[in-house]
Amino acid sequence: MMKTTAPRFSLLLLALLMTATVAGLNGCAESVGAPEAPDTSVSVRAATVSITADQAEPLRFAGIVQARQRATLTFQVSGTVRERPVELGQQVHQGQVLAHLYNPGLEPARDSAKARLQELQTQLDQAGREWQRSRRLFERGVVSEQALEQLEAKRDALRASVSTARASLAEAERMVAESTLKAPFDGRIEAVLVEADEFVGAGQPVVRLSAPKGLEVEVRVPAYLLDHVRLGETVKVWSVQRRDQAPVSGTVSEIAQPSGLRGELHAVMVNLPDGVLEAGVPVEVGLASPNASLLSVPLLSVMRSADGTSVFRIADDGDRPTAERVDVAVKQIMGEQAILADGALKAGDQVVYAGMTRVTPGDALEILP
Repeated sequence: MMKTTAPRFSLLLLALLMTATVAGLNGCAESVGAPEAPDTSVSVRAATVSITADQAEPLRFAGIVQARQRATLTFQVSGTVRERPVELGQQVHQGQVLAHLYNPGLEPARDSAKARLQELQTQLDQAGREWQRSRRLFERGVVSEQALEQLEAKRDALRASVSTARASLAEAERMVAESTLKAPFDGRIEAVLVEADEFVGAGQPVVRLSAPKGLEVEVRVPAYLLDHVRLGETVKVWSVQRRDQAPVSGTVSEIAQPSGLRGELHAVMVNLPDGVLEAGVPVEVGLASPNASLLSVPLLSVMRSADGTSVFRIADDGDRPTAERVDVAVKQIMGEQAILADGALKAGDQVVYAGMTRVTPGDALEILP
């Protein structure tokens, strides 16, 4: 009996040990747990869609400071400059003589017109007296009505001739007055363009005059900028000679109208405050960029394909961000920024600018700092 029981006991003990070992292995497996699913999110870097108003520098246009009130004076008649009593840089007053012209035909023409007027005026007076006498004789029946009408017609014709002669005399006197060049306002002689005893033609510039107060600068800008400039707008003006000097504030006073000529630049006048700059100083006028209120994104975030340009916008999908493809229209490139036209993007959106080659629409994203 003892020999039979011992093997059975050994087999039972071995079975219990194997059962305990399997249970221990199962417990270890349960404690370790099942393997986690792999992370499929794409690591990218993102930038914020911004408005260019805070970043855009004004466009600078060069100009020269000049007097607001200025004039280039000319004679309306031709002749020889007899005298020029003013010099370059001289201060002059309104009505002061700047130059005198000699034309041998002006004064004789005036005298002839005056004599002709006197002659016709005498004839008119005589015709008037004859008509008065003939009218009295006509009332007595001595003179015929036809003779009275002829005298009346002669008187009226002489009256018209007197008016013509008076106009000719006024013209001749104005031509004589045009031989003397006078200052139209108080100012300074900027340039003297002819010398004494020099012949000048009608309309040829003789003297350039400018007022000491009131300065402005004229700049030439492309036509597309005219819609972004307003009358009365305050702009900054920098002195080219003094780069370290703070800009002064100017006011837009005049804006040219666009024309149909290709490539033509258009004038914009800017008034300057007194006492800060001098005439002749080169300056730069800053005008606001037309893209100052448009959206901008990093140039690296824009993708080009057969369908056009687009960006990946970061959208919230549950507890993690995802990629969303948005079509955009690029208007201009400014440095490393792309200026966008109006579209689905808005300021504050996040767009992917690094790691885009691994991104497809709907992918989960991991935003790197």
